[in-house]
Amino acid sequence: MAVEFRLLGPVEVSAAGVAVPLGGAKPQTLLAALLLEHGHIVPTARLIDIIWPDDPPETAKAAIQTYVKTLRQALARHGVADVIVTRAPGYLVQIPAGSLDVDLFDQLLAQAREASTPQETSDLLGAALALWRGPALAGSHTSLLAGEVVRLEQLRLTATQERMAADLALGRHGQLVAELAALVGRHPADERLRGQYMTALYRLGRQSDALASFREGRQVLVEELGVDPGPELTGLYHAILRGDPILLASPSGEAVGVAVPTQLPLAPADFTGRALQTSTLVAALTDPAPAIQVIAGRGGSGKSALAAHVAHQVATAFPDGQLYAELRGLSETPAEAGEVLGLFLRALGVEPAAVPAATAERAELYRRLLAGRRVLVLLDDAADERQVRPLLLGGGGCAVLVTSRNRLGGLAGVRRTDLDVLDPDEAVELLVRIVGADRVSAEEPVAREIAELCGRLPLAIRIAGARLATRQRWPLRLLADRLTDERRRLDELAIADLEVRAGFELSYRALDTGARQALRRLGHLGVPEFASWVVAWLTGTAETAAEDLVERLVDAQLVDFSRVDDLGTPRFRVHDLVRIYGRERAEAEEPAQELAAAVGRVLGGWLTLTDQLAADAPSDEIGRPRPALASSPVSDELAARVLAAPHDWFDIEQPALVVGLERAAALGLHDLVCQFTSARLGPSFLGVNRFESRERINQAALAAARRAGDRYGEATMLAELGHLRYDQDHFPEARRVLDEALGAFRELGDARGQAVALSGLGVICREAGRLVEALHFLDEAGALLGEDAAIAYPRRLAASVRLERGDFPAAWSGLAESLAAYRRAGSHRGEAVTLRTMSLFHRATGEYAPAIETAEAARTIFDRLGDKLMEAYSVRAWAKAQLRLGRTEQALAPLEGVLSTCQAMGDRWGLGVTLRTLGELHLADGHLRDAAACLTAAMEVWQDMDAPLWRARTERDLALLHEARGESGLAAKIMDRAVKVFRDHGAREYGELTGGTAAF
Repeated sequence: MAVEFRLLGPVEVSAAGVAVPLGGAKPQTLLAALLLEHGHIVPTARLIDIIWPDDPPETAKAAIQTYVKTLRQALARHGVADVIVTRAPGYLVQIPAGSLDVDLFDQLLAQAREASTPQETSDLLGAALALWRGPALAGSHTSLLAGEVVRLEQLRLTATQERMAADLALGRHGQLVAELAALVGRHPADERLRGQYMTALYRLGRQSDALASFREGRQVLVEELGVDPGPELTGLYHAILRGDPILLASPSGEAVGVAVPTQLPLAPADFTGRALQTSTLVAALTDPAPAIQVIAGRGGSGKSALAAHVAHQVATAFPDGQLYAELRGLSETPAEAGEVLGLFLRALGVEPAAVPAATAERAELYRRLLAGRRVLVLLDDAADERQVRPLLLGGGGCAVLVTSRNRLGGLAGVRRTDLDVLDPDEAVELLVRIVGADRVSAEEPVAREIAELCGRLPLAIRIAGARLATRQRWPLRLLADRLTDERRRLDELAIADLEVRAGFELSYRALDTGARQALRRLGHLGVPEFASWVVAWLTGTAETAAEDLVERLVDAQLVDFSRVDDLGTPRFRVHDLVRIYGRERAEAEEPAQELAAAVGRVLGGWLTLTDQLAADAPSDEIGRPRPALASSPVSDELAARVLAAPHDWFDIEQPALVVGLERAAALGLHDLVCQFTSARLGPSFLGVNRFESRERINQAALAAARRAGDRYGEATMLAELGHLRYDQDHFPEARRVLDEALGAFRELGDARGQAVALSGLGVICREAGRLVEALHFLDEAGALLGEDAAIAYPRRLAASVRLERGDFPAAWSGLAESLAAYRRAGSHRGEAVTLRTMSLFHRATGEYAPAIETAEAARTIFDRLGDKLMEAYSVRAWAKAQLRLGRTEQALAPLEGVLSTCQAMGDRWGLGVTLRTLGELHLADGHLRDAAACLTAAMEVWQDMDAPLWRARTERDLALLHEARGESGLAAKIMDRAVKVFRDHGAREYGELTGGTAAF
């Protein structure tokens, strides 16, 4: 009979699954004492001491005998005999091997420590910990067993820590974080648990929370134990502080992702047939080591439908996510592998600014993130091997499913599924699902005839069915008769490369005039995804009418429903082959000027929306006036939705904006594209660093202006490109492009354009520490603008330079004038930027209360505008003023939050200044090791960016650090080097340190 003895929780015995009653606490304590030493004699005297540790009664020995007898009888009644044996001078317990949970726990723990993989370790430790039902020996009452309880509980904690380590190695940080939080709460001084908790938080993108946990642990250790955190936990803190990517890799080397994408397209509701192919693909994809699967077949054979159908069936086998990309293989602009990798990395939790630029580097990061994970990748409509190869994954638990008209024979190690036509019954069943069972059953022989006339090709049947579905009064015979004529059928259901086009032609002619026009113009525009208002602008109709047009196209299977976006708007997409067909029809049927006008109306609609955004939040920069261009009407509902969430709207619309602007540029609409790009898509509108999209738009607009010989447009786009290079921290390239823009504006005699270029050059020189040259550019920009309200921009920048030079009266005068000008113009962003600079002024002049007040005012405005980066800069200004007042505790957490923001947005400048400020803070607190780490990291940023003035400022702090370490000679050497830079660059620090006058 199976018997189980349990001490890991309440003391229990189970025989054949039935609990054995053991009596009260004293018999349970006696049995526990014997079980802990099973196989060994426990003297009666020892048992008496255990049960009555303080004052045993005279009848203690007799009581022991009674308890033993009671236990023997209870066990015997449940078929368990000869367990407790009398052996002088006491008793011993003889139990079957493996029947005591303490022994099982010890065995599983030992096996886990010998395991070869994290998964095996996790499984064994999970089984060991599952034996625990509560505190060890619960129900026993003696203090003499307390030592054994402590030992067992410590082993339990150790096993828990080791299971956490194994699960972290498996990338299960998302599942562990709540459990780790509770464990750290119960064991606040346990550095290993806290380190695991910090790692899990960091991998979930919660860097600030991870740093806060370290600070909390350090406080506990100092206050309760009088010690600092050990080197391992401190090193982890420093790695998190600098955003070390190695923390995203598990100790076993397996990559750890942050997000679980679910990108699969909708599975077709009327999918029919393909049972054998489906079962084969499902089995292959769910294999522990799945090979790459390619579905190949002619156009219209249902490759994409089958792939989506199969992917949804196996989705649960890929708990780490499903990635999807439409590769647009037959379009004029097939998706580049680098573009797709960028989208995949974003979906896997990589911030936009952290996505590498080179395709090879993106592919390496993509494969590293997915190593050891179970992810399904669906690549739809591949053009060739070159397009697909960087997106493939070799080995591991990930699966890749590719569809293509090409069999992709150049790919090694793939398994192919070749699609032919449907069998006769499947073809009719597909027609039933589209047209309806009643109509087909009424004319079943005719339905089979139609299926055969369509060649049982899924797309051709779908199109034929859509015509019937949209013409409810047509008998099926009418369509069959139309298909009977072979000459007509070859036009409608062509073979080889033209068959898909002929199928689209059939469906196209079945549409009404408005829907045909919508399809043509959607194909001509070529955006990857759209909302119904884009069709309204393309066709010049009201939004409600456009919604009906889109629905008719969806019914005809020529437009696909894509998703409902974050603003609650249904969005649609046109398959790449349909887009090609629509564009062909547009160019064949409509004059080029009408097509260009339709694209212009789309940009006009976007202009109307962005005009309203600009009016709601005017820029702080110099506007670039262009001739007024026609806008398109926008409903109040749409305008309100966009104004309520402008950044969300731009995130959603950005892919269509980029493609639409590129299309407009190719059509010669350079003036409109240049205006839209220069006035709407600068950094003040974007609010975050979207460098890749801005690059594409700027290059397209610049090329269009040059093709048209539009010198003004070319100069404007060069200025925009220069500002983009500045935002990317590419200062030498920014200066080269802005110099070219300035030359063009001088050639044109355009004062305002010159001011734009000069202001950009001034900012670049300021950041490079060339303060005299910066003032030259900015003062010239101001002189060119004269009384123009836009003078606030170069005046504010010049004031910031004068502040750097220590010319406080002139700096304050310029800031005050700029603030007043921005407020008159209603530019909240300009007001906020100026208030932040005023905070820097107050701090430089020792006025810390106003510095804090103006920084907080700036932060509030940036928060309202949704400008996360400038909000972070304002928080840093606030924190630095607090630091000057000695309030390091209040400043630390906000600064760590700023650091996280700068890292997430790829802002190297902000990263450098924030690391330097954190170094100053740690130096003020006497945490010299932390200070050194931050200041050294800041120096690396300045060295990489060639920013000598900021490098000298950080060296000044490093000199103070070395002085605090007692390294006076080294400190003096570093300080002398910094002072020379301050002198040569005309910085105010020279006077502050020497009392002298810097170079002017």
